[in-house]
Amino acid sequence: MSRPDPPRIHLTAIISAEVELADDVRVGPYVVIDGPVTVGPGCVIGPHAHLIGPLTLGKGNTIGFGSVVGGAPQHLAYNGEPTAVAIGEGNTFREHTTVHRGMPASTGPGTGITVIGNGNLFMAGSHVAHDCRVGDHGIFANGALLAGHVEVGDRVLLSGNSAVHQFCRVGRLALLSGASATSKDIPPFWVMQDVNRVCGVNVIGMRRAGLPTVEIQAVRKAFRLIYRERLTIPAALLRIEAELGQVPAVREVIDFIRTTKRGICGPGRFDSTAEDAAA
Repeated sequence: MSRPDPPRIHLTAIISAEVELADDVRVGPYVVIDGPVTVGPGCVIGPHAHLIGPLTLGKGNTIGFGSVVGGAPQHLAYNGEPTAVAIGEGNTFREHTTVHRGMPASTGPGTGITVIGNGNLFMAGSHVAHDCRVGDHGIFANGALLAGHVEVGDRVLLSGNSAVHQFCRVGRLALLSGASATSKDIPPFWVMQDVNRVCGVNVIGMRRAGLPTVEIQAVRKAFRLIYRERLTIPAALLRIEAELGQVPAVREVIDFIRTTKRGICGPGRFDSTAEDAAA
């Protein structure tokens, strides 16, 4: 005897009248969806998840067991104002991940919204704080933490139990090692470990992303000019621009460093013993 198909929305789920669900969205047991929440086609909401609006989920997202998406900012100046989270398509939020709404635009540097792009994997216990902007196809391992106002580029890897300080930027294809932290910006393609310590270039990630060998080698040379030649950052940038500025990946590094507000780790924070391992 065949069993009947389970209901698309579990009988124990609690869903606010303001919620808009696409026709094929699956909602698991004991889910709570509260307030103005829009969930796109193909999304799966796992058991005990809590979605809080204003929140928009694009198509094909998976929300894992016990995750909280759209929670209030963890900020003492927040007083219940209606701020939002906007999430793109094809993201996976594993169990007990948390994503918080932005701070009000009228409150200091608040933007009113936390934004996540497409195709990211947020592993168990990872956290995205208020006003963050996350790009596409990143991997945030178990316990990876983004503080408020962090900007993350595409294809970033934050390893387990790593942390990024508020207002920092993490460039495309950068890597932060496990149990590490940064209070400085991480340029594109850089690898960092421990606390504010640079250890090399993410060559493996660049290869997997399809960057040509000539660009990879040019980025490695630019890295050496900063950290092996021990020039000041402004002097190193001038030399890099003169010798390698025509290479797109190097241009990306130059532009990132020149627009940093928190600064990057200089030669004094370079761990040369780890460079070969990072490559």
